[in-house]
Amino acid sequence: MSILNRHFSTPYNTAPFSKIKNEEFLPSFKTAIEKARKEIDAIVENPEHPTFKNTIEALEYSGHELDRISSIFFNLNSAETNDDIQKIAQEVSPLLTEFGNDITLNEDLFKRIKTVYDSKPKNLNEEQKTLLNKRYKSFSRNGANLPSDKKEQLRAIDKELSQLKLKFGENVLAETNKFEMLITNENDLLGLPEGAKEAAKQFAESKDKDGWLITLDYPSYIPFMTYADNRELRKKLSLAFGSKAFKNDELDNQNIVIKIANLRFKRAQLLGYKTHAHFVLEERMAKTPEKVEEFLNELLEKAKPAAKAEFATLERFAKELDHFDTLQKWDSAYYSEKLKQKLFDLDDEKLKPYFKLENVIDGAFTVANKLFDLNFEEIDTIDKYHDDVLTYKVTDKEGHLVSIFYADFFPRPGKRNGAWMTSYKSQYVQNGEIERPHVSIVCNFTKPTKSKPSLLTFNEVTTLFHEFGHALHGMLANTTYPSLSGTSVYWDFVELPSQVMENWCYEKEALELFAKHYETNEVIPMELVNKIKESATFQEGMQTLRQISFGLLDMSWHGQDPSHIKDVKTQEVQAFGNTQLYPDVTENCMSTAFAHIFQGGYSSGYYSYKWAEVLDADAFEYFKEEGVFSKTVANKFKEHVLSRGGTEDPMVLYKRFRGQEPKPEALLKRAGLIS
Repeated sequence: MSILNRHFSTPYNTAPFSKIKNEEFLPSFKTAIEKARKEIDAIVENPEHPTFKNTIEALEYSGHELDRISSIFFNLNSAETNDDIQKIAQEVSPLLTEFGNDITLNEDLFKRIKTVYDSKPKNLNEEQKTLLNKRYKSFSRNGANLPSDKKEQLRAIDKELSQLKLKFGENVLAETNKFEMLITNENDLLGLPEGAKEAAKQFAESKDKDGWLITLDYPSYIPFMTYADNRELRKKLSLAFGSKAFKNDELDNQNIVIKIANLRFKRAQLLGYKTHAHFVLEERMAKTPEKVEEFLNELLEKAKPAAKAEFATLERFAKELDHFDTLQKWDSAYYSEKLKQKLFDLDDEKLKPYFKLENVIDGAFTVANKLFDLNFEEIDTIDKYHDDVLTYKVTDKEGHLVSIFYADFFPRPGKRNGAWMTSYKSQYVQNGEIERPHVSIVCNFTKPTKSKPSLLTFNEVTTLFHEFGHALHGMLANTTYPSLSGTSVYWDFVELPSQVMENWCYEKEALELFAKHYETNEVIPMELVNKIKESATFQEGMQTLRQISFGLLDMSWHGQDPSHIKDVKTQEVQAFGNTQLYPDVTENCMSTAFAHIFQGGYSSGYYSYKWAEVLDADAFEYFKEEGVFSKTVANKFKEHVLSRGGTEDPMVLYKRFRGQEPKPEALLKRAGLIS
């Protein structure tokens, strides 16, 4: 029997990465699925009358082994994948989909759940009531009430969707890894900071090439687009980035996007919903596509005049500087940075020396300690899946274990772009035993070079705090049931803990804790702190418009019948029509690489970033009123938001913390869109 199918006899029951062989995954999955089937059968065949304990609770704790294997495997598929893992994923995903359908479409199991649901047990606490409602809804929303022929249709759709989403992600990763821009003339690097040049040189050497190697990984791509004077090379890089999986070749995602959108629509229709967005949003704070559209358009109305004015200023500035006809997308970061330097005398190169990665990590830990009494101790006694990964033991002020924390910061070929938080093990209580969570954050930050440590841009600093906010949501979970624990909340609520943490990056009291020069240990000068705050709303209108455009694109795929859509690019141009500032680039397409909605779990949910910004701006107002390190406010946030997971309606939890519903004015004011 594989190590994956046994209790892990490791420190803190952590994943034994070094002992897992890739070839073990598939048979381990099959064994775990069979175990889980037997657990389900035992619930169904129980001769006793269905109760909350013998049906709902028993179902909640079933499939534990399968959940652990899945979390290990699919996290590796995102953070440290290879051909073998991708092949296994293609084999495993349909098996898991089929098993999931076998459960939700099990008529006898649903009868037991419905019996408990209809009996409306009086002795349940709030968490138990939530679990019962959630469990009943998850079955009814996923086909339990369908006739058998439609159940089979649902199975076929779900199986195909799981494979298409995997293929979508594999194509995007392959495209990212495939592109390399080798520069052999140093003049083509003019404008690029020394650190970025050194990293490019080092990467070329690692590939046995002479020159400087630029890739589509963010730490390589973003500095080049921001600082490189060579406009033609910026264009080349921009086109490569913007055309991922949009080249009509073997890695093309156009047909996959159309298939996914249509299958999601068919699935929603089968279940009695008007569109996929109607299906998804029923279980979100927003509730309906109409409400999302209204929310996005209301923000658009406020942001568009500011965005157009900002764009006109940027275009005028760029033309005066370099005398060309039209401002293009590959000019955006470059001239924005120059304008920002002119207006605020501030750029990332001035800031980066104060943001050594290790110091920023310590800063995030110190903020968490001051707010929530958490202590972080780096340990080397547990396994990791890559040498880059850092591992920590997290304890409370009494020394009790809170969580195990993994942090993985640098890009590599087996890791997808971007940043995310995930869990290897949920927090829950079973048989009176409290299980603590194992939480991970994965990022793609600038790597150290031979002469410099990893120095972060300010955007990377906020990204680290953002993902760390998600991690705190997972770490501080204090619920009974795993499916309601940590980040298992509505998607338009899940971004509140992450986005609220970003606010501390702008506060003097927080910056002084960790923003120290990597050579002199000098604390960041007040002058620079003030400039960070002053520049926080720079081009906020344009940034808001950009986020709104992504939300509208998402809704254009999922808030209507997509069967009329024959061309991905045409559809995209229409969706972006009301938010477009730059001329369209024919060769580029966002949808074919929009992993959040076509691979991840944000379909019909991309609006949630802006929705949660309203919550986070309002929440941080409360902190500012009482002091940014106010224990009173922090304790309320911990008690009513971070620890409660999805045990109650999010608005109930938020109002319990804040004493009122969130006010959108807080966001608009912070963004400088209203005074």
